[in-house]
Amino acid sequence: MAKIHQNNVRSLILERNDGPTSAADGHHHFRLWTAFSGSAFRRKIFDAVSCGGSSRYGREILDDEGISLPTPKAKTEMESRGVDSEKGNGRKPEKQKEAKGCVSKSEKLLDLLNLAEGEAASEIKKKEEALEELKIVVKDLQSESEEQRGEAASKVRSLAKENSETRVTLAMLGAIPPLAGMLDFQLADSQISSLYALLNLGIGNDLNKAAIVKAGAVHKMLKLIESPVAPNPSVSEAIVANFLGLSALDSNKPIIGSSGAVPFLVKTLKNSDKKVSPQAKQDALRALYNLSIFPSNISFILETDLIRYLLEMLGDMELSERILSILSNLVSTPEGRKAISRVPDAFPILVDVLNWTDSPGCQEKASYVLMVMAHKSYGDRQAMIEAGIASALLELTLLGSTLAQKRASRILECLRVDKGKQVSGTYGGNLVAAAAVSAPICGSSSSTSTNPNGVAKECLEEEEDMMSEEKKAVKQLVQQSLQNNMKRIVKRANLPQDFVPSEHFKSLTTSSTSKSLPF
Repeated sequence: MAKIHQNNVRSLILERNDGPTSAADGHHHFRLWTAFSGSAFRRKIFDAVSCGGSSRYGREILDDEGISLPTPKAKTEMESRGVDSEKGNGRKPEKQKEAKGCVSKSEKLLDLLNLAEGEAASEIKKKEEALEELKIVVKDLQSESEEQRGEAASKVRSLAKENSETRVTLAMLGAIPPLAGMLDFQLADSQISSLYALLNLGIGNDLNKAAIVKAGAVHKMLKLIESPVAPNPSVSEAIVANFLGLSALDSNKPIIGSSGAVPFLVKTLKNSDKKVSPQAKQDALRALYNLSIFPSNISFILETDLIRYLLEMLGDMELSERILSILSNLVSTPEGRKAISRVPDAFPILVDVLNWTDSPGCQEKASYVLMVMAHKSYGDRQAMIEAGIASALLELTLLGSTLAQKRASRILECLRVDKGKQVSGTYGGNLVAAAAVSAPICGSSSSTSTNPNGVAKECLEEEEDMMSEEKKAVKQLVQQSLQNNMKRIVKRANLPQDFVPSEHFKSLTTSSTSKSLPF
């Protein structure tokens, strides 16, 4: 039969016991064990290591000399089985020593278990106290006193700055809506406290970022900027920082881009009034980069003069790589490519970046912008050639990073195709014109009677002259590119300016063929 041991623990574990007797009887016996709680499990461990504390006769009791004494229940069972409890309880001296050792080990284990329980209890108490503190802070955010709400916002700002769990808990308790509502206050201190509290709540938490936008914080921030009274510079910088954090979430990008935040960010980046800190400029540039990732925001960016300003700022090494990242996003649309090509000196500026060997990231991004534009527009390719891109690309294929080399090769391939078409078109057009002019002459009786092969010979001579002119132009272009590259290499190697190339290098320039041409 199945014996069920009842306990105050809800779940049970069923264990099958197939002993020899049960197998012979054709019956299977089962025992149900409790699924222990934490304290019950620790008690079982203590019983297991207490040297026979849990035996078939129940838990034994040790006397002062370490001799085990049976419990009353065990004594009754032993007497019923005809066992002398006093006689059968005696142990050898070595057994007594073992029993004393087990007692000391059991006491140590019990101390450890009690210590663990005490630490767990203190940890739970601390969490409960922290939760109560957060509840009080959120309650103060809903107070009618503006001063009290400002103090509560400052507490949220400090509490949410470092602890990610606190950010989650504060948002669950409902801290975000009252903080967004505080943006309507007139005091600049309250506005700043609420802005930075919202900023810290959104750090590394996408759910909080979405909740902040949903609470209407973006439109309230823009309302502060567009107010007749110029906002405090600290308020403007806090708003820029919030736009940077909120725009990192993809679902927020179209909302912020269409809200009118782009002109404000461009104005902050340009810093025409010289009141913006360098950190705010960096935040504005990074926020614009986040927004430019979303294609629908590109039209809002093109409505400003951002592209012209970005190209003018490419000399600033602290901003250049981020600027080129924005341009890389803008060239993904036809409107963006047209806007870049319309800026005066856009291609000379971008071609110059290809020579920045100390900044591989800038080289890679500039080559990407030029590669996309060269692939899409014949006019842009001609402008690149006029800007002297050929020598820069040749150098980049030799000295650039792996990615920059690949992109430079792609641009060279586009330019080579154009050059081949021009050469074939010029040669074909001249050949047709020559044939049209010489056909009557070749067919006339006078010409055939005097010199039947004269016209053909003259056509061949003109063809050779034409091809020789092409070869001369190609050879001159190759030599010019190699000489320019050599000058740059000499300059960067800190060699004397009057360095004379070796005869081997001269032989390379004279023996180069059209296979090494950039186009």
